[in-house]
Parts: sequence; structure tokens; C-alpha cells
Amino acid sequence: MLDLLAGFVGELRAAGLPVSLTENIDAMAAVSHVPLDDREALRVAMAATMVKRPEHRPAFDTVFEAYFALAPASLPDDPDVDLGALLDEALVSGDTEAVRRLAQLAVARLAGMEAGRGVRGSAYVFKTLRLLDVEGALARLLAGADGWLERDDLAAAGERLRGEIEAEVRRRLVAEKGPQAVARSVRRPLPEDVDFLHASRDDLAALHRALRPLARRMASRLARRRRQGGHGRLDFRRTLRRSLSTGGVPADPRFRRPHPHKPEIVVLADVSGSVATFARFTLQLVHALSGEFSAVRTFVFIDGIDEVTRLFAESDDLTSALARVHQEADVVAADGHSDYGRAFAAFGARWGREITGRTSVIVLGDARNNYHASSAGVLAELHRRARRVWWLNPEPRSYWDTGDSIVAEYARHCDGVFECRNLRQLEAFVSQIG
Repeated sequence: MLDLLAGFVGELRAAGLPVSLTENIDAMAAVSHVPLDDREALRVAMAATMVKRPEHRPAFDTVFEAYFALAPASLPDDPDVDLGALLDEALVSGDTEAVRRLAQLAVARLAGMEAGRGVRGSAYVFKTLRLLDVEGALARLLAGADGWLERDDLAAAGERLRGEIEAEVRRRLVAEKGPQAVARSVRRPLPEDVDFLHASRDDLAALHRALRPLARRMASRLARRRRQGGHGRLDFRRTLRRSLSTGGVPADPRFRRPHPHKPEIVVLADVSGSVATFARFTLQLVHALSGEFSAVRTFVFIDGIDEVTRLFAESDDLTSALARVHQEADVVAADGHSDYGRAFAAFGARWGREITGRTSVIVLGDARNNYHASSAGVLAELHRRARRVWWLNPEPRSYWDTGDSIVAEYARHCDGVFECRNLRQLEAFVSQIG
């Protein structure tokens, strides 16, 4: 059991969950208080000691299902059994045991699993569902269903059947390949590690769910850091008075009360092509943290540039505000292809004088300029006027300055250029600007 737990913890860490030695010990202690043959009790006890964030629970469950899978079914496959009739019966009745037995028979007969082949769990599941024609059976039964309640029951039974087929395929793979190989094959990145530029629809939904708690954590951290920002400036007069009684030896320094200020943020976001997904999440996080900044002004660009600050101010819902940005922002000035130089020049001419020593400028984009002029001098002037200039690039660092990327040309006028491909890197960056 200890070896199994050690492998399980190692796989959780490989998946990105922060499981410390203390939590490992706590989990082992918790396991001693639940019956080992009760998988759900075991799952709950271990999750309570190892999972810190709700968004990490799906990753935990995926690894748990591999390491604590039940033995695969050993039902005899009677060729006279009509799977189609069993399918209709299981879907109509919704009986848990009938659904489970059908899943076991279907996988045994239809999945085509052979010893020695690769871990292809999703392929086996898809093949079983297709040959069993679950979608066709559901469509036929739903068409003849009487009322929405019966239709809901049929849909729920269909989802339960899919889940049972996945579980049976996983059990058979674990029995042959071992839990580690199966866990690695089904492992998905945590929401904070999903690459913005290559996120699937499900990944994007997970990112959105993770963004709100991330914003709360970051706001709390920035506020606490500002409150605990250290001493103010030395108060020379109070220090002398305090030290008179000892002749100044030793001196007792006195400080003025610090007045931490909130920075003003100006964001320049490239919203062209796939970079738009990265800009979307960055803008959502920055505006969710707007209470920690004295002001947040937002500009979006492609080859033209437009201020969209008012769109965020007019809406309490960031998602609808972003939708309005894409619909209403005037960001095309020429051919609609990225042109950082043209956009920077337009910003400098219209808004450049509004950048002051209290302003921190954040540029969001991949610096792929379609071989146009860079107008790097505009960024140099912004850097001279601003408190800080940072650049966030969603591409891997190895891609920078390849093709039409001119990151290095802009980087010399920035206080920092950061790879920012996921929420974890975005969180690390935001923690620096408070």
C-alpha cells in the first residue's frame, strides 16, 4: 500500500499538484481511518488532505482513477446476447447495474483491445461508442419520449453509459499496463498550465473557471504587500529628538509613516489572430484587479489602435465587456494585419503625453510585425516617460526573433520582457507589478 501511495503522490506532483511531504503524511494518516475497500471514502479522505484548490480536483480524480482502479470485469461474452436490445433496456430503465453490465460487455466485444498495443484509451472508448451506436439509440428513444422528464432521464442514462465505458476501458488498461502508464496517457495540464495559444474549448472553460479565484488571491496578495511595504522615509528631526537622551549613541531611527501608492496601469493589447485569446485572459485578470490600481486604461490594436477603457467601466461583466471590445473597437487602419509600428506611432501621437512617472505600461503581444517598420523610437519615448514598461509574450522564448518576430528590437526599451503562455506565468508576472 505504501508503494502504491508513493507512486500516486509522485504522479500528482508530475501533473502539477503541489503535494508537499506534510500533505503526504497527512494523507497516509487519513487513509488509516477509512476502510480500504471503500473507494469513495478513500478518494474523499485523500482529496481532503492533498487538494488545495477546487480547480485541481479533476486532475486529482484522473490520477486516482488510474491508481485505485477496480479490477476489470470478467463476464463471459455470450455471442447470443443482443447488445442493441440491452442498450435500449439500459437507457430506458436507467438502472445502474444494467448500464454497468452493458458497458462491460460492449468493451469486451467491441473495443478491440489487444495485449501489447499502446495506451489508447480514448480510441477504445470512441470505437465502443460508435459500434454500439449509442448516439443513434439515444436519438431514436428521445424522438419517442413522452415529455421533458423522460428525455432528461434518457440523456442522463446516456452520460452514465459513456462514463461506465470509459471506466471499463481504464480498468483493463491499468490491469495490463499499470497505473503509471495509464495516468500519464490521460494526464491533462492544470488550468493554470494550459497554453493560451493552444487551448481547446474545454481548456478555455477551465481557464475561465480558474481566473476568478486567481484574481481574488492576487488582489489579496497585492493589498497585503502594499500594507506591509516596509518603512517610510527617515524622519531626521524625530530621530534626533529620540536620541538626545543617549547622546545619539546608539541612534534610534524614526521613520515617516509610509503612504503606499497604487500604480496606474496602461495596457496595450494586440487582439489579432490567436494572440487574442492570450490578450483576453490577461485583460480579464488586470481588470479584475483594478481595485488594486489607481487607474487601468486599456488600448487594443491590430494595425490601428483604440482606447476601450470605457467599455470595461460600463459593464460589470468582463465577458460582455470583452465581447463589446471585439465588436466596437476601431483597430483596423490599413489591411487588418498586425502592424506594431503603425499602432505604436498612433498611440504616441494621440496619447503619449498622458504617460507619466506614475504610469506602468504593459504591452501584450507576440511582436510579430509582418515585416513592417517597428517604430521602436515611440516605445523608447514611452519608456523614458513611464515608471515601468513591461512586455508579455505568449510565444515560447525559443520562437522569439524568428521569422517576422522583432522582440529584441522592442526589448531594449522595456524593463522586462516575459514569456507568458499560461495563468501560472501570468500570476507570477502580476505579483511583480503591485
